[in-house]
Amino acid sequence: MSKIRGIWPLATAFVLVLAALLWTAIGILRPFPPNKLVMATGGAGSDYSEVAERYRAILASSDIALDLRPTAGAMENLALLRDSHSGVDVAFLQGGTTSADESPDLVSLGTVFYEPLWLFIPEGITPKGIDSLKGRRISIGREGSGGRALSLKLLAEIGVTPQFANLLPYPPEEAAAKLLNGEIDMAAMMESWDSPVVKRLLTSSKIKVASFTHADAFVEVFPFLNKLVLPAGSGDILAVRPPEDAILLAPKASLVVRRDLHPAIQYLLLQAAVQVHSGPGIFRKAGQFPAPEAIDLPLSDEAALYFKRGQPFLLRYLPFWMAVFLERLLILLLPIAGILYPVATVATFVPTLRNWKIRRKIFRLYGELRFLEVEIDRGNGADKTGSMAGRLKELEEQSNKLNVPISYVDQVYTLKHHITLVKAKLKAPEPPPTQGDSD
Repeated sequence: MSKIRGIWPLATAFVLVLAALLWTAIGILRPFPPNKLVMATGGAGSDYSEVAERYRAILASSDIALDLRPTAGAMENLALLRDSHSGVDVAFLQGGTTSADESPDLVSLGTVFYEPLWLFIPEGITPKGIDSLKGRRISIGREGSGGRALSLKLLAEIGVTPQFANLLPYPPEEAAAKLLNGEIDMAAMMESWDSPVVKRLLTSSKIKVASFTHADAFVEVFPFLNKLVLPAGSGDILAVRPPEDAILLAPKASLVVRRDLHPAIQYLLLQAAVQVHSGPGIFRKAGQFPAPEAIDLPLSDEAALYFKRGQPFLLRYLPFWMAVFLERLLILLLPIAGILYPVATVATFVPTLRNWKIRRKIFRLYGELRFLEVEIDRGNGADKTGSMAGRLKELEEQSNKLNVPISYVDQVYTLKHHITLVKAKLKAPEPPPTQGDSD
C-alpha cells in the first residue's frame, strides 16, 4: 500500500508538467488565426484592386477583415511583402518579378489569372522593325507597376532603351487618353480583358492592338511568359474589332503570402481564390485557375496539400472558427495522447501485476494443500501422519502470515477453512474393511 501511495506525488507532478506543456503549446501553435489581414493591391480601378474587393467580401463571411492597401502595382507589392514591418500579409505578384533566393520569406498559393500585356498604337501607324520605334513616345506604365517592369525587360531585349525612345510613366487611363488625342505613339499596359481601358481602346476606330511578332522567341527567353491569342472581332463582333487575331504576351499572377501566415488563413484565401478565379474567360478555361504552379516562388505546404487533397475535412462541414479550433485542438491532443497512452497502460498494468502476485501466493498454498489431500486420499499418509500434520501446520502458519489487501481477506479465510478440512480428514479413522475385502 505504501508503494501505491508513493505514486500519487509522482502522478500529481506529471499532471502539473503536462498542464504547463499544454499551455506552452497553445502559445506556440497559435490555436486561433488573426481576424484581420492586410492585402497589397494595385491602384484604384486596377485588376488587382477589383479582385481584392471580391476577396474582402468572401473573407468577411468568415469574420476576417481584409484591409486593402493601394499600391502602384506588382513591384511595390513585392517590396511590401518583403518588408516584415510593413504589415502586409498577402498580395498579387506578377510572374517574373522575384525568385525563391531573392524572397526566402515568401511563398505562393498558386497562380490565379493571366496578365496580358497590350500594345496599343494609332490606326495609321504600322511599326516595322526596331528603327520605327526610335524617338517614339511610348507609355510603359508608372513606377512600381508590373507592366512597366515587364515592358522595360522586353524592350531591353530588342535594344530599345530610354535613350533610344521616349519611355513615359503614364498609368493606363492617362495613357489611353493621350493615345486617343495623338499625344503619344504607343501605350503598353498590363490590364485584364474586362478592364474599361482595354474595352475603350479595342472598340475605338482610331486605335488598334499590335501583335508581338516574335512572341515564341520571347517565351523561350522568358519562360514565365505565355502566348495568348485575341480572336478577331472579340472586342466588337459587328465592327470586327480587332480586325484580325492579335498575339499577346502574358505572365501569370500568383497569390503570394508571407511564409509565417497562419495556415488556416492560407486555406481561407485558397477557398476565396477558387470562388473568384475558377470561372471561364476569354483567355482561360473553367477550372484552370487557381493552379498549383510555382513560377517564381515555391508553393506553401498548405497550398500543396489543398491542391492535392482539397479543402480540409473540418472546413467542409463546420464554420471557419469552429473548424480552426478543433483542428488546433487535435494538433495539441495527439502528442499528449501519445504521452498519456503508455502512462495509462502502466497505470493499468501495475495494479494487475500486484493482484497477480497476491493471488499467486494464495494459489501456491492451495497447490500444496491439494497435493497433501491427494496423498491422504490414496492412503499414503498412514505411516506419515506426523509428517503430514506438520506440513499442514506449516501451511496454516504461512496462511496466517499472508499480508494481503482487505479485498483478498475472504480468500485467505477460505484457504484456512480448507486447511482445517484436510486436517480433519487426516485425523479421521480409516473405515473397517468390508467382507469382500477380507475374502
